[in-house]
Amino acid sequence: MSREEMVTILEEIALLLELKDENPFKIKAYRSGAETVRSFPDDIVALATANQLTGIKGIGEALRDKLHEMATTGKLAFHENLRAEFPAGLFELFELQGLGAKKIKILHRDLGLCSVADLKQACLENRIAGTPGFGAKTQNNLLEAIAHRESHAGIFRLGNVAHVVEDMLDQLRNHPDTLRVAVCGSYRRAKETVHDIDLLVATSQPTEITSFFTTLPGIQKILAHGETKASVILDNGLQCDLRAVSNAQFPFALQYFSGSKEHNVALRQLSLRKGWSLNEYDFTRVNDDAAPLPVVHDEKDIYEALGLSFIEPELRENMGEIEAAQHGKLPRLIDISNLRGTFHNHTTASDGKNSLEEMAAAAQELGLQYLGIADHSKSSFQANGLHEDRLLQQCANIRALNESLDGFRLLAGSEVDILKDGTLDFSDDILAQLDYCVASVHNAFTLSEDDMTRRIIRAMENEHVTMLGHLTGRLLLKREAYSVNIAKIIDCAAETRTVIELNCNPMRLDMDWRWWHRARDKGVLCSINPDAHKTEQLQFLHFGVRLARKGWLRREDVINTLSLEKITEWLKLPKEKR
Repeated sequence: MSREEMVTILEEIALLLELKDENPFKIKAYRSGAETVRSFPDDIVALATANQLTGIKGIGEALRDKLHEMATTGKLAFHENLRAEFPAGLFELFELQGLGAKKIKILHRDLGLCSVADLKQACLENRIAGTPGFGAKTQNNLLEAIAHRESHAGIFRLGNVAHVVEDMLDQLRNHPDTLRVAVCGSYRRAKETVHDIDLLVATSQPTEITSFFTTLPGIQKILAHGETKASVILDNGLQCDLRAVSNAQFPFALQYFSGSKEHNVALRQLSLRKGWSLNEYDFTRVNDDAAPLPVVHDEKDIYEALGLSFIEPELRENMGEIEAAQHGKLPRLIDISNLRGTFHNHTTASDGKNSLEEMAAAAQELGLQYLGIADHSKSSFQANGLHEDRLLQQCANIRALNESLDGFRLLAGSEVDILKDGTLDFSDDILAQLDYCVASVHNAFTLSEDDMTRRIIRAMENEHVTMLGHLTGRLLLKREAYSVNIAKIIDCAAETRTVIELNCNPMRLDMDWRWWHRARDKGVLCSINPDAHKTEQLQFLHFGVRLARKGWLRREDVINTLSLEKITEWLKLPKEKR
């Protein structure tokens, strides 16, 4: 059992206990235990297997025994018995926007609803609106959430499948018959959502590899199993397809299964002009006058043979990369090693899970030189937003803590709510005392496009707003973006010298990658921010870099590639001179 599976089971136990009206302290213990397991720095699965969890803060005797049982048997009887008390379909309800354990408990107890299908029928029959704690508006919102869920069936967020992909790659890589292994498809191109996963293995023993693949843990169903191909459905519903090829075929297959359809069509057209046919196996000559076939050892050789600079996988969408590669104008894309810090992060002062000290330590462990703290402002009461006195006290705490830090600094900021009229949640006098400010929309999502655009532009015109947070407010596969004219926002950012955030929480990945090329060309700077609410979420920076690359961003386009010394100087400049 993996660490992630342990966390999932503990979190589900907490939900089930909440549905049963169990003791709140017991519920909190399981949620705290899940957090401890998730963030534990060492191999907690190995320690649980050896029953060596004694003395670890947050893991008492009862939880220690349960973790040992999970690690050694791959399951937990307590969890399975608890789950058996509820209909299986009930857990689907937790996937819907606007439903938590308390509301689900009412729907199940009072209306006998056991699934999303039951809920949809009850909404259509107008039975939800009359239930205590619900109303007509809630009923309509639930119908919209159900329709949204149905329209995204079989689609997965990039961040939710990353650990699955990496685990599979590791296991395939360690097989003695594997020569080379890679992931292809939309995952390799860093699309924000994926339908399935395409894996590729170079081997001289394809049957051994496909057979091994179908025995990997976490497989729910085998869809197909042949000599060179296999396809499975994982426990989470994700389809994974494997293709085994020879070492000579590997570069061609890697290119073919990585590029978008449109990108590959463009490459095949270039190939035909040289008298060659290009497919997933090799180059072949289509006439006697064709040039000699090139020697291909890797993907770069394919692009070079077609007269192109190498096109990084993230760019292969046929959105100008072919022409840029022909003229040697492809950008040198940003790399994770270029990041020196990041800005949008939360602590226990608002709705984060870790203290200033813990967030600082985690950032230093990642090799960062600075970390911006931007807890919520007072209007985000649901997130325990800070009033002026608490914010200023936090600023004092940050500056005191910085006295003890060497070569690293916390930056004192705030994620300030943009109010409905475009004013900010704090006065200019308060904002002037911060190192920086992230301005974000957290409510009134139903404004017209013109009103929302004016609202955000007014905020960006404030001299104290350093950057705009999660531009469209979208939650991938859960909540659509609110209406806003992104082109006008980019133009305003260029004019006002406002940074736009690439919020790299996998739920958001906002601003969308399709707009970053335009923003870059307008001179708008990006800040890759994890919106971290716990220490391990600083790792979201990896997703941010991948999406920044997809948006054609270079090191010089991203503000948090600046060193601590340079970012400190930059933040001191008046906004119009940045």
